[in-house]
Amino acid sequence: MTFQEVNLKRRSIRDFLKKSVPKNIIDEILQEALEAPSSSNTQPFKIVVATGDVLEKIGKELTTKYKASLTLRNKNIIGKILTARKYQLQPNKVYQTIQGKYPGVYQERRIKTAVGLYKVLGIKREDKKRRDEEMAKNFSFFGAPVAIWIFANPKMKYTALVDTGIFMQNIMLSATSKGLGTCPQGALNLWRSPVDKYFNIPKGYELVCGLSLGYPSKADVNSYRPEKLSLEDLLVTKK
Repeated sequence: MTFQEVNLKRRSIRDFLKKSVPKNIIDEILQEALEAPSSSNTQPFKIVVATGDVLEKIGKELTTKYKASLTLRNKNIIGKILTARKYQLQPNKVYQTIQGKYPGVYQERRIKTAVGLYKVLGIKREDKKRRDEEMAKNFSFFGAPVAIWIFANPKMKYTALVDTGIFMQNIMLSATSKGLGTCPQGALNLWRSPVDKYFNIPKGYELVCGLSLGYPSKADVNSYRPEKLSLEDLLVTKK
């Protein structure tokens, strides 16, 4: 495929085939992703790649946390504290910086995207149960056979996030060029303890984001493509 074809074909996949991805293909994707530029070639990131039984165990633990978090809605302050402690629901440090309502136009775009996605899924806005169920799929990686968590060294400050984002985009484009799909998921940044349980993350590295990787199914949800900015909205005008 040409770059244009790869770029246009890439989208967030939310339903994967039950088909494993060969290790050599995963390694190729990561090797190609390492061609990403970074500030003075510092490459301030580390990644976790989980598959098989380990991935299943992490998914079950994350799902348990998510379901426990839903019960907080109906508890008093004491109940919330006790439940949060029992299930270790304190959000990951980086995630805490993006919690809550987005400011201004960004919240409008967020809602518009969600409405479009729920329309494809046939979920009505008032159907909270279905929305919760759909959200829960994040923690079973939408059925993907591979999940990747990306960590960055905060000592590099904002450049670590810039570099991580470029590296992550390379992963997604490389995967697309090989007939695979990905879904970058902020939800996988919510709790990192299940990942720490199975992997030796270097001290000091913070979890930035996660993504699911696998072969896309033909489910309608995978056809969804949210509206992008026009060049008119993107470009800053001259004074």
